[in-house]
Amino acid sequence: MSKPNEQHDPAPVVWLLTDNKPGHRNQLKGLGNRLRVIAGASLYWVDADEVKVPLWRALLAMAPNLGQTLPRPDLIVAAGTGTHRLLLSLRRLRKVKTLILMRPGFPLGWVNAAIIPAHDNVAASSRVLLTDGVINTVTPLARVTDKPEALMLIGGPSPHFDWDSDVLLGQVNHLIGQYPTWRWTISGSRRTPAELLGRLQELAGPKITVVDPAETHQDWLNHQLAASRAIWVTPDSMSMVCEAVTSGVPTGLFQFTPRAGSRVADGVNRLVENGRVARWSDHATVMGGETMHHDALWEADRAARWVIARNLLPVPKKAKTGKGRKGA
Repeated sequence: MSKPNEQHDPAPVVWLLTDNKPGHRNQLKGLGNRLRVIAGASLYWVDADEVKVPLWRALLAMAPNLGQTLPRPDLIVAAGTGTHRLLLSLRRLRKVKTLILMRPGFPLGWVNAAIIPAHDNVAASSRVLLTDGVINTVTPLARVTDKPEALMLIGGPSPHFDWDSDVLLGQVNHLIGQYPTWRWTISGSRRTPAELLGRLQELAGPKITVVDPAETHQDWLNHQLAASRAIWVTPDSMSMVCEAVTSGVPTGLFQFTPRAGSRVADGVNRLVENGRVARWSDHATVMGGETMHHDALWEADRAARWVIARNLLPVPKKAKTGKGRKGA
């Protein structure tokens, strides 16, 4: 019980500015969750689509009226170009720090800090943290299951790789044929062509479950990652690849030809070169449960600790500062 005169540090307040694109929202949620666990932060979502900010307000850093329902922030975090005007309009609020989770389309000096994937080719500095891939909400597993269960995450056509549904189906069938005693869960995504989803559905059987992405719940992926001993991902989605790798489950990539000049393709290749994810040719390694790295890739946690170390967020004296793990 508190003593009558005992002072408690208020919880730091973080505003998360979102354009509601799933990948951007996922990054904000991943960082926000770790700031909540480590620093006791209170998180407040702000939908940038609902706040119309004229360009002149953004350039002059004149904050719009957001009403009286939001507490004053200590840190404002934004992801997505649709949030830029709102973030810039708020950047001169007194005693408020600003952070962008991407390479912005404005001078970096206009915000206090930025967290940017290394493949975006921005130089690291005291104000710029480079991440290996993109931040996500997945927590590394304390232990990978011994059960022979594998997960396939299927994306779709993108500007980053030459997509070929026939080639993909050939690789899917090869894995299933090579490992007939395993249980397989196959999930498409919002970008998976309907024709391909239909062909995948034809594979369903006693040991093969094909999941309609429209019918998955918010925590479905985290639950599925925890139940898997191997993961196969199409490389078109950096978010999907990073979620699989962050889980700590051995992960391999279906083989597609990268397009020249794609930063996403470069980022995926960086993960391959660093031994975080395996090429298609190394499928025996993935299915054998081998990984080249024993340390977890947990960029949300690393980013949160960097934010705190850079004094971008005040931390209550009793807040956690030790390394967090699953269940933290």
